[in-house]
Amino acid sequence: MNNIASSQITRRRALQIAAGLSLAGLAGLAGCGSEDAGEQAAGSTAGATKLTVAASPSPHAEILNDYAKPLLAEQGIELEVKEYTDYIIPNQVTSSGEVDANYFQHINYLNNYNEENGTDLVNAGSIHFEPMGVFSNTLGDIADVADGAKVSVPNDPTNEGRALLLLQDLGLITLAEDAGITAAKNDIVDNPHNLDIIEQEAAMLPSTLADVDLSVINGNYAIDAGLSLKDAIASEDPQSEVIQTEYANVICTTPDREDNEAIRALVAVLTTDDFKAYLDETYDGAVLAAF
Repeated sequence: MNNIASSQITRRRALQIAAGLSLAGLAGLAGCGSEDAGEQAAGSTAGATKLTVAASPSPHAEILNDYAKPLLAEQGIELEVKEYTDYIIPNQVTSSGEVDANYFQHINYLNNYNEENGTDLVNAGSIHFEPMGVFSNTLGDIADVADGAKVSVPNDPTNEGRALLLLQDLGLITLAEDAGITAAKNDIVDNPHNLDIIEQEAAMLPSTLADVDLSVINGNYAIDAGLSLKDAIASEDPQSEVIQTEYANVICTTPDREDNEAIRALVAVLTTDDFKAYLDETYDGAVLAAF
């Protein structure tokens, strides 16, 4: 006897005992919606819980597909990853319920997104962070930056502030004292090299690198473009507390799914010593554990 048939008989017998239904009554119930019942039986036999997660291609989707998916499968969880290259749609499809969660953004971006859009998405677990790098096709040392150099930075509020703070740490600009992590171009109070700060969509920065002297690029887009952090002429200090707290990349979901068992299982497999080892072996310092 096949597993589906066996499962159906066991369930039918349990219903007979619990509810005292006759075999005839059960037959009548089975006649209603038999197609749906068959699909449910097949699903229960497979024993898989479906978890759909929106992610940026690198490193998030890579991590989910290469590392998390087989581990979750061992727990009876089928992980489906939907890839997006921008920073807006993953949160939209999470809020709408099209996906169960997303994995692409850092804490600061999530907080800013909620504030600007009136949403209440939550952090279900901090997973990793990616040091932001300064890349150049023409310069080999940050000290060689010329007066009037063109410098591209992300144009979204949280990542622009992060890029400008890095430029300040490198001694290239000075920001207003109260600028903080949401610093913008107009917060620059001293620009001794008269740098031409060009604000661009974060995803476009690698493709326009040849058009500027320097570009401050988010780790995920750098990785996706084949840029190694080791090739950057400068980068954030990975030991910085603000980097590890404000810019930790998270599993994000809605409040009603925060305690979902499949989402909790995903966070669990991505917060282990084995996962730390995987990151070290796979990304060579460009992606670091945030736990």
